[in-house]
Amino acid sequence: MDQITPAADTASRDLPKAAGHGGLIAAVWHRKWRIAALMLVLAGAGWGLLRWRAGPEVVVYPVVKAELVRTVVATGHVETPYRVSIGSQITGTVKEVLVEEGQSVRQGQPLVSLDATELESAVVQAEGAVAQADARMRQLRELTKPAADEAQKQARANLDNARAAFDRADKLAKSGAGTQATLDEATRALNVALTLARTAELQVYTSSPGGSDYVIAETQLSQAKANLATARARLGYATITAPRDGVLITRSVERGAVVQAGKTLLVLAPAGDTQLVVQIDEKNLSLLKLGQSALASADAYPDQRFPASLTYINPSVDITRASVEVKLTVPEPPVYLRQDMTVSVDIAVDRRPDAVVVPARTVHSPTSAAPFVLVARDGRAREQKVRLGLRAGDQVQVLEGLTPGEAVLPVASGVRAGQRIRPVSR
Repeated sequence: MDQITPAADTASRDLPKAAGHGGLIAAVWHRKWRIAALMLVLAGAGWGLLRWRAGPEVVVYPVVKAELVRTVVATGHVETPYRVSIGSQITGTVKEVLVEEGQSVRQGQPLVSLDATELESAVVQAEGAVAQADARMRQLRELTKPAADEAQKQARANLDNARAAFDRADKLAKSGAGTQATLDEATRALNVALTLARTAELQVYTSSPGGSDYVIAETQLSQAKANLATARARLGYATITAPRDGVLITRSVERGAVVQAGKTLLVLAPAGDTQLVVQIDEKNLSLLKLGQSALASADAYPDQRFPASLTYINPSVDITRASVEVKLTVPEPPVYLRQDMTVSVDIAVDRRPDAVVVPARTVHSPTSAAPFVLVARDGRAREQKVRLGLRAGDQVQVLEGLTPGEAVLPVASGVRAGQRIRPVSR
C-alpha cells in the first residue's frame, strides 16, 4: 500500500480552498455586465452630484466697449434729382430713331430724325429772299446813290446858271435895256432849277444810310435773314438731339410715327448726382437731420453697401401712409446702380463712441425705472442694477453698473439671482 507523502497531503488540503476561489471568480465573471452597469450608474450619479453642486452651464455674453450707432431703416428707390422729357418742337413724320432705351448719350447727340423735305425747301426759299434783299442793298450802294449824287451835281450847276441868268435879266430890266418878258423867263428857269436841285438832294438823302429807301431795303434784308434763320431753325428741329449727358430711361417713339409738337418721345435721366428717395415713418421724423450719414444697398446687390448723405426732408407728411419723404445724395454711386432700383437705407441718427454695450436680451425690465442684469461672479449669478442709455437694434448702452470684461446672462436662461452657474462664453 502506497504511502501518502507530506507534499501530497498538503496539496490535498489546499484543493478545497482553490476550488472556492475559482467559484468566486466564475461568479464575478458571470455577473460582469451587471457590475459594469452598476459602476456606470455610480459614476454618473457622482458626476451629476458634482454638476448639481457646481450649477448648470449657462451661455454668457461679455460686456464690451464699442461704438454704438442707432439707425432708422427704410426702403426706397434710385432716381436723379430731375428728369428731362424730350419731345419734338414741330409736327412731322419720324424718319429714324437713332437710340435705344437704356442707352447712355452725350449732349448734342442725335436721337430722332424727322422727314425734312418741306423744311429744306423753306430754307432754300428763305435763302433766295435774303439774296434778293441783299441785291437791293447793293443796288442802292452801287447804282442809286452814285446816280443821285451825279444828278445832284448837275442840278446844282443848272441852279447856278439859272441864278446868273436871272441876275442879268433883272439888271437889264431895271436899267431899261431889257424886257419884262426876258425877266419872267429867267425867273421861271430859276424856279425850275431850284425844284430840280431840291429833288436831287432828296434822292441823295433817301438812298443814303438813314434815308427812307435805304431803311426800307435794310429792313427787307433783315427780315429776309430772320426768315432764313427761322427756316434753318425749323430744319434743325427735324433732328432731335440730347440736351445734356445722361441715360435714356424711356422711349415711346418708332419709325414712321407722326409726332406732334410738345409730345414726349424720350425721357432722359441726366448724368450727375444720384439720389435715393425713401419713405420714413413719421414717428421717426424727430430723429432726422440734414447731413446725417447713411449706408445703402440695392436689393439686387445686398452684400455691396455704399455711403449716402441725407440732403432733403419733405416739409409735409403723406397722410395716407403716415410717412415722410426724404432724399439722400450718393456722392460716388456704384457702377451697377440703375434708375428706379429698389434700395434699403440705414440712416445713422445717433452715435455713441466708446460706449459700454451689452446685448438687449440680457437686460431685465428694460423699460422700468429699475432695470437690472445678472452678472456671472464667483461662480454665481449676481443681480446688478444698471442705468441704460442708447438702444440700437439688439444692443444697449449701459451708463452705470457694468464695466468692460464682465459677463452677463441672457434673460431666457431662467437662472435666478444667487444660483450657482458654470459660465460658458459665447
